Amino acid sequence: MNNLITWGLSPQYCAMLIRFFICIVVSWIIIDRLYYRKSKRRDFYFTFMLISIAIFFLVFFMIFVLEDMKGKAGIGLGIGLFGIFSIMRYRTDTMPVREMTYLFVIISLAVVNALASTMPLFELIITNVLVIVAIVVCEWRLKTENVKLIQYDKIELITPDKRDELIADLKKRTGLDITKVEVGAIDMLRDMTVLRVHYRSTDAGSNSVDKTIKLSKQDLQ
Repeated sequence: MNNLITWGLSPQYCAMLIRFFICIVVSWIIIDRLYYRKSKRRDFYFTFMLISIAIFFLVFFMIFVLEDMKGKAGIGLGIGLFGIFSIMRYRTDTMPVREMTYLFVIISLAVVNALASTMPLFELIITNVLVIVAIVVCEWRLKTENVKLIQYDKIELITPDKRDELIADLKKRTGLDITKVEVGAIDMLRDMTVLRVHYRSTDAGSNSVDKTIKLSKQDLQ
């Protein structure tokens, strides 16, 4: 620590580097060990890690600049935090609920670690560990099923009394462990219907196609 100070780094900045290290380690555990092992989404891996780093430094330097502005630090910090959390609304693609939850957790931890300048490191570490434990418990207890939309040609099987036969046919043709089937739009002219299929995946990962719940008109042609 003394060597860092002799290099021109203030004690406050050195303390920030320690909190930054804690933030990065915790974010990596959540993203790499908990999220990515199940989803295999490299795009969100990239987004979560960089957002964690960017939000941490943004909050830290925002506090560093505003700390001498008496009476304005609280207002400036509140506006800044509002802007940080509002970025989740400005996106081009629809983000699944699970990914949105992880993004919120990552941003929240980055803010907490950046703001915890007066909190003892031991208490800060415990706070981060509690969040990790909560995610582990939720991932273990609340196992979600994957969903696909399937264009199906045997509309004679979509009646309620033939639901078991419908599921058996879908299992045979798709190889999926299907647990539930919902019937959507029906095209009598082309003898075709759209099914929402819920299934258990034997693969630890998932992809964006599994989360698709709507087909465009072009997809139906």
